[in-house]
Amino acid sequence: MLVAGEVSGDLHGAHLVEAIQKIDPDIEFFGVGGEGLEKRGMRLLHHVRSLSVVGISEAFRKLRVALKTLRELKGAMEQERPDLVILIDYPEFNLRLARIARQKRIPVLYYISPQIWAWRPGRVKSIAKRVRKMVVLFPFEVPLYQAAGVDVEWVGHPLLDIVRPSLAREEALQQFGIDPEQKTVALLPGSRMEEVIRLLPPMLTSAALLQMEMPRLQFILPLAPGILETDLYPILKDVPVPIKIVNGFNYDVMALSDLIITASGTATLEAAILGKPMVIVYKVSRLSYWVGRALIRVRHIGLVNLIAGKETARELLQEEVNPERIAEEALCLLRDPVLYGKAVESMAEVRRSLGEPGAASRAARIVLSLLYEEKV
Repeated sequence: MLVAGEVSGDLHGAHLVEAIQKIDPDIEFFGVGGEGLEKRGMRLLHHVRSLSVVGISEAFRKLRVALKTLRELKGAMEQERPDLVILIDYPEFNLRLARIARQKRIPVLYYISPQIWAWRPGRVKSIAKRVRKMVVLFPFEVPLYQAAGVDVEWVGHPLLDIVRPSLAREEALQQFGIDPEQKTVALLPGSRMEEVIRLLPPMLTSAALLQMEMPRLQFILPLAPGILETDLYPILKDVPVPIKIVNGFNYDVMALSDLIITASGTATLEAAILGKPMVIVYKVSRLSYWVGRALIRVRHIGLVNLIAGKETARELLQEEVNPERIAEEALCLLRDPVLYGKAVESMAEVRRSLGEPGAASRAARIVLSLLYEEKV
């Protein structure tokens, strides 16, 4: 059984399953995921879109769905008796599922750790009781788990194998209708409609402000998996600036862009791997934000800044997510070659801190060793 409750988890889960299947093609998977895992042959009991949320108050609205899914997965666990449960991120849900698996004496491997270093560090005690093996992406996570007696292993970050353009630069420019002589700004409002609804309108208005200052600036918006162009029509209909919409090809879009205005999360790390300066925007309900501020122990929101331990990319939070502030920060980078160069250098430092390629293959070998060990 494999459970990934978000789009990013589906991405990493798909590459993990692919790496496992290369070693042992007879292993069968079922659980929760999205298009990526489904393409790898996993039998979906629930789609990731039914669980994916941003923010605490937003999560309450899907609580009934989450509890129903948890009950159904418990039933599936009893009926199918999987040899191993693989949990990917999504800790509030998955740690409950880990407790159920432990009660049924089914081993649990957790891939992509809950951010215990950012908030609610006490969860490590529950993890130690419920998780047979923790596979982490960042080296600083290892001593945190070892201190609690958790069997932990660092494999590096799987995005190093995933994040690369699929088209040659000239081909991408032609296909997307981008002028190579002009600067290009990519807009990445997130992978969930709640994010898009909150973040895309101020991004679009900031694009209009930016074009007033730099008339030949180009804007491009790659659609995240699960987001359709028709979903954006109500938001895009009155925008005075041409926005090129691209379905897929996210990494090609990032690679040819000079600057990325992005939601916080995995996209910030993808942009860093591609060496792209960015402005990070983050906005949730007031309740989610203030509860989060009370619980979270780190100074930054953007994943790229959390990894760096400093603000390598400017973060705009809550009320700061307005067209004027977004445009102001974007213009600073677009107009100042020295500042822009320092941002590129910072992204290279983040990339180096992620380890070496091959994370999914290393994780797959850990999965199989645990699986074979349990079968003996």
